[in-house]
Amino acid sequence: MISTRSDPSPPLVMVFAASDPTGGAGIQADIMTLSGMGCHALTVITALTVQDTAGVEAVLPTDAEFVDEQARALLEDMPVQAFKLGVLGSLDNIEVIARILADYPHVPVVVDPVIASGRGDELASESMLEGLCELILPQATVVTPNTLEARRLAARHRDDDDTPTLAECARRMVAMGCEYVLITGSHEHSVQVINTLYGRGGVVRADTWERLPGAYHGSGCTLASAVAAALARGLEVPVAVRDAQEFTWQTLAYAFRPGMGQHIPDRFFWARPVDDGED
Repeated sequence: MISTRSDPSPPLVMVFAASDPTGGAGIQADIMTLSGMGCHALTVITALTVQDTAGVEAVLPTDAEFVDEQARALLEDMPVQAFKLGVLGSLDNIEVIARILADYPHVPVVVDPVIASGRGDELASESMLEGLCELILPQATVVTPNTLEARRLAARHRDDDDTPTLAECARRMVAMGCEYVLITGSHEHSVQVINTLYGRGGVVRADTWERLPGAYHGSGCTLASAVAAALARGLEVPVAVRDAQEFTWQTLAYAFRPGMGQHIPDRFFWARPVDDGED
């Protein structure tokens, strides 16, 4: 039987990100995460990549005018409840996207400041990082750097060679204009992973998670998209961050390794049959 119901659409989230042919990270990961959390993704491709589960071999940025056209066509047709930004491809793209965000100041913005791949392949030039700090972060609701990204972004506005604490890194990023900074602790040498959400008044919440074995391709994309999904559903930032971490941890716990490199998070872990070990 074919349903003829005309239900309201799920929350719409616009994603600016690069395509990852593996489906592990990038815009493919964003689509699956948003779908897994009950949202619908509107996608703006900022770059094409050549990569596998081990690393990134090449990046071809999308022309900035075409990025603008992709986004404007969608935004003139459909209202969005959140924006999510990943790999942006070029400084020109950053400038265009910043102008788009400025036209929708009441829509929450989640920024995953991807600087390098898990293997260390550079995905953002120094000029792009400068543009990110000056044009994008001041419009961000939540920025989700890992500790390496947090230290690199925070260091851009200091001339000395200091090594700031993570709290100081967050303070500097908030000073750049973003509302909240969620620093993830997966790159630290700690027994457990500690993710800390900072706001203008300091620590808002800190969550501790079991450190899972292995390396994961797309965990940062998953977390940032999950935060965007939760915000699009109307949750306040601290609650949205908690729900997003729970979802992300489950995707990592159920991750699979289809190739010779990193594991890929399973964003549809909840839809898989449970193996109870019985015949």
